[in-house]
Amino acid sequence: IKELNKLIGELKSILYGDNEREPAPEACAQLTREFFRENTLRLLIIFLPKLSLEARKDASQVVSNLQRQPVQSRFIASDYLGSNLDLMDHLISGYKDPDIAFHYGGILRECIRHQCVARYILESEHMKDFFDHIQLSDFGIAADATVTFKELLTRHKSTVADFLSRNYDWVGFFFLTFVLLICHLLHLSFPFQLLGVILLDRSNSGVMIRYVSSKDNLRVLMNLLRELILLEI
Repeated sequence: IKELNKLIGELKSILYGDNEREPAPEACAQLTREFFRENTLRLLIIFLPKLSLEARKDASQVVSNLQRQPVQSRFIASDYLGSNLDLMDHLISGYKDPDIAFHYGGILRECIRHQCVARYILESEHMKDFFDHIQLSDFGIAADATVTFKELLTRHKSTVADFLSRNYDWVGFFFLTFVLLICHLLHLSFPFQLLGVILLDRSNSGVMIRYVSSKDNLRVLMNLLRELILLEI
């Protein structure tokens, strides 16, 4: 494990440079090719809990950087993740472990930059799991899960619009219950803000019309507005 910790530090130096030199594009491209060719990302994710705290931070930065490294004008990370989507199951399960939740959460958000990953998660049962993660008693982890959830519902507009139109019933129910009850009890503004972002996006115009046409939804929003006004008094 000590050697692995050291190796991860060296990978970070190649990708980010150090006090003496800037990162070399050729070296970064070569590292990216080898990293995904040798299935190193899978090993790094699986063994992340066994690393030292500093090595976990370095590993998260390494993975984040490699997601954005172009190789001959292509992001080969997207091709790799498209063939290894089961890794997302592993990353999302990390929210159940306080020791690795933040590291896995950061890596997960970088993976969501790729449309194939976002589509996979949106179509999986993990979307419903996020509602539990957002309500965790550990505020820090809940906040991290919230950021990831927002990224899922705002990053890839066409994919999100398709998901919302086909899953409107249970997604709408989530906002009906979560916005009214959780926001009222815990004074959380996130669901209300996210709802506004989603409904005001032109890609989701069909969902917006359906949502605002519901008397139940209008009642929820009016009750929430009343609670917010009372809090200001």
